[in-house]
Amino acid sequence: MVKTNSPIRRMVYAAMFGALTAIGALIVIPLQPLPITLQTLFTGLAGIVLGGYTGALSQIVYVLLGIIGLPVFAGGKAGLGTLLGPSGGYLIGFIVGAFIIGKLVEFKKEPGIAWTGFSLVVGNLVIYAFGVTQLALVAHLSIAKALMVGVVPFIIGDLLKLIATVLIASKLRKVIKR
Repeated sequence: MVKTNSPIRRMVYAAMFGALTAIGALIVIPLQPLPITLQTLFTGLAGIVLGGYTGALSQIVYVLLGIIGLPVFAGGKAGLGTLLGPSGGYLIGFIVGAFIIGKLVEFKKEPGIAWTGFSLVVGNLVIYAFGVTQLALVAHLSIAKALMVGVVPFIIGDLLKLIATVLIASKLRKVIKR
């Protein structure tokens, strides 16, 4: 987690991780109705490296960029319609998930690999909760069907991203000044 009293440094880190999440959205394996992307990897990294508030801020930056029309959402989508559509709950979940991941990591003075992994699992469950809820509401699906469509196809990929995120975060913490 980045510990700094400099608001400018926090804003730069938030902008950087918002941009990384946008890049992660462009790496797509198309599935319907939701594609597989690297967004959650960068959301998790933002929470771990930046902490709760700045990690969430990075995802707010990302979502705002998409809302104003930049094609930063999965598959190059943009606009408020995407936020209000079937996948919009995941976008809101990124903000809350990064916050929770960051707060959990901040809870420990020296979070190890297990705690960091646990924090990512909790954060991903939060992202899934927001995403599945909106998917069910917008697409008029039962919660069971929304879970089958919005969670099950992504579990293996998300576990692989979780492992990668823990490994990358352990390196980034050494590089980014605290």
